[in-house]
Amino acid sequence: MPPAHPFDDDKLREECGVFGVVGVTDAANFVALGLHALQHRGQEAGGIVSYHPDKGGFNSARRFGYVRDSFTKQSLMETLPGAVAIGHVRYSTAGSKGQTAIRDVQPFFGEFSMGGAAIAHNGNITNANALRRELIERGSIFQSSSDSECIIHLMARSLQRDIPSRMEDALRRVEGAFSVVAMTRTKLIGVRDPLGVRPLVLGKIGDGWCLSSETCALDIIGAEYVREIEPGEMVVITQENGVESQHPFRPQQPRFCIFEHVYFSRPDSIIGGRSVYETRRQIGVELAREAPVEADLVCPVPDSGTPAAIGYAAESGIPFGLGITRNQYMGRTFIEPTEQIRNMGVRLKLNVNRALIRGKRVILVDDSVVRGTTSRKIKEMILDAGAAEVHFRIASPPTAWPCFYGVDTPQREMLLAATMTEDEMCGHLGVDSLKFISLDGLYRAVGESGGRDPERPQYCDACFSGEYPVKPADMIKQGFKLKAAQ
Repeated sequence: MPPAHPFDDDKLREECGVFGVVGVTDAANFVALGLHALQHRGQEAGGIVSYHPDKGGFNSARRFGYVRDSFTKQSLMETLPGAVAIGHVRYSTAGSKGQTAIRDVQPFFGEFSMGGAAIAHNGNITNANALRRELIERGSIFQSSSDSECIIHLMARSLQRDIPSRMEDALRRVEGAFSVVAMTRTKLIGVRDPLGVRPLVLGKIGDGWCLSSETCALDIIGAEYVREIEPGEMVVITQENGVESQHPFRPQQPRFCIFEHVYFSRPDSIIGGRSVYETRRQIGVELAREAPVEADLVCPVPDSGTPAAIGYAAESGIPFGLGITRNQYMGRTFIEPTEQIRNMGVRLKLNVNRALIRGKRVILVDDSVVRGTTSRKIKEMILDAGAAEVHFRIASPPTAWPCFYGVDTPQREMLLAATMTEDEMCGHLGVDSLKFISLDGLYRAVGESGGRDPERPQYCDACFSGEYPVKPADMIKQGFKLKAAQ
């Protein structure tokens, strides 16, 4: 499958989104709506599993492409009856990236002696290769290339007497990042890893309950936001007993992914009691304080750069303008990307407002620079439209290290900031100036007034700092070198 925008491989991709509901009629319909709201977290494929005691027991459907293209069809949704269901949307991070087989699409299902269970996993298991080798040597037969399938096999080998206990047993063996939504015939289960790297929230809908990667998916089904699932917490939810909570893992200082604030989460979601939109606007404010420049116009690179650009304009006093327009209808099935079309590149989805740009000194605000390919093309478009100067302001620190916790990151040598200084990147992009927000500035924007604590960082910021809260065991065995200070 091609990326969501076939000509743009210059953004980090979130790995997936998970959603689950228990205690409502036709739970799969609610899950489909929730997955639609989480589509930004994964556009490659999606799946739903439901359970109905009188209509086939566990039923599943997995499809490539957008939720709207498959899980809105009545004929399909009628095959997913029941009052409990979970779902998953994905980008491929582990396994066959870009060459996903339908068997790799979650949720995964397993039949145990005490009944079946399905799981949907958001994150990445950093010791999956070692676990997989061990399980295969002991007779497990894997059906997919996904790291998440390890959890099902570990559950199958557990000697615990009920499925939640088997899941707890399995997750004790897992390293890395995981927010898991799972289901049995009567239960909805949610678990976050002890560091809380990936998000998971709890909602209430009528007499039922739901779990979601983000609060925006609760809004779409009319659910009431209750709270976040805490790092290291497991909740087991039934219609009869409500939410039962336990903390089965050794407590650790939370290290939530700071890039969720910068880019991954939708701006209308709430993270840690903070509006994602407001945090991104505040990033722009901090950026204007740290990296001022004389200019005539502050222009966002749509859509993710918009809140930061609004904050930058407000703090700097420089007018805000929509100098670039995104073609919202640029999707997977546009046309075959021939060489001639590829040469059009970013122009197929972004167009410059020439009347606004001409003769102006323009500040372009974007969320990140990964490879720099798209940034160079946008700069060229702005200059072609008659801009006098182009200044880039980036609403995150330089991305210099790969993520091993569920983000589709290029190899380190492909990251521009891993091989160039800020001045060298400025020359490479061919802009009049280039400035990134500092790591301390980013921390201030997310509510840490004292900035980043270097001894005990409040967030996972490994993609910026190279300091990994969980060492990526599989990658180290393959030769990946950690930062020298570690």
